[in-house]
Amino acid sequence: MILGKREAVTLCVVGLLAEGHILLEDVPGTGKTTLARALARSVDVVFRRVQFTSDLLPADLLGVSVYSRKQEHFVFQPGPIFGNVILADELNRTSPRTQSALLECMHERSVSIDGETRRLPHPFLVVATQNPLEFEGTYPLPESQLDRFLLSIRLGYPDRDVERQILRRHLGADPLESLEPVMTHAELNAALRTVREVKVDDSLLEYVLEFTEATRRSERFLMGASPRAAIGWTHAAQALALVEGRTWCIPDDFKRLALPVLAHRTLPVDASQGQVPAQNEEALSRLLGEIPIPA
Repeated sequence: MILGKREAVTLCVVGLLAEGHILLEDVPGTGKTTLARALARSVDVVFRRVQFTSDLLPADLLGVSVYSRKQEHFVFQPGPIFGNVILADELNRTSPRTQSALLECMHERSVSIDGETRRLPHPFLVVATQNPLEFEGTYPLPESQLDRFLLSIRLGYPDRDVERQILRRHLGADPLESLEPVMTHAELNAALRTVREVKVDDSLLEYVLEFTEATRRSERFLMGASPRAAIGWTHAAQALALVEGRTWCIPDDFKRLALPVLAHRTLPVDASQGQVPAQNEEALSRLLGEIPIPA
């Protein structure tokens, strides 16, 4: 369905199985929304799409209590956040107030409204898209919110041959309309439990600790990776191992996921000059080459 972006598709499946939220960042028209919709339609779960705009309010997302004359009391009307897979389209086009409404949802999997905490459905996954921050009418996501995304993925433009195939596919009906689920809700829950049973050797855990500590000590970074990043990195490696057909993690799982998991959670020393993602990836790549990985 998503041509020429096999690694991006794999990472999205990893995010789904690791129960981690996904941030898709690139220029408009590169397939971010299509990828998110294809992921949601591949699993038989409740899918909700929210188009984030500058006038979107937290109540529009979370829900609101409305007085019912028939019942003579206030009744809570759930917002679109009450689903399994939530597409937060163009998240950085809404105000920080509405962005912050997602914080509890993404971390606690719950919503607190009118003094009552309501649990969100399980599983719960936010797939957010955002345009580059230099575009008009965008609000940068704060570090606290970026840290709640397990993976940050950039798609990029397709090459000429792939784009030719895309054009031919869209000559007729939308290919997404014919996409059928390949996994039921029960099968997904079973897969989520299996992911947490994937073995991670102690030497790999030590590698994660050494690497994340190195980002905090390194002069290349103003802000290193958080403990949440280390936990997410490990869970993502477990999910990738399962996707690859293994019940144990290998060092390459961690190396392959280092940039998607850590690049958006760290801040390079020259971040004020712009192009932060590229600078983060370069600094992290150098660090990957300096810290020995377990045999």
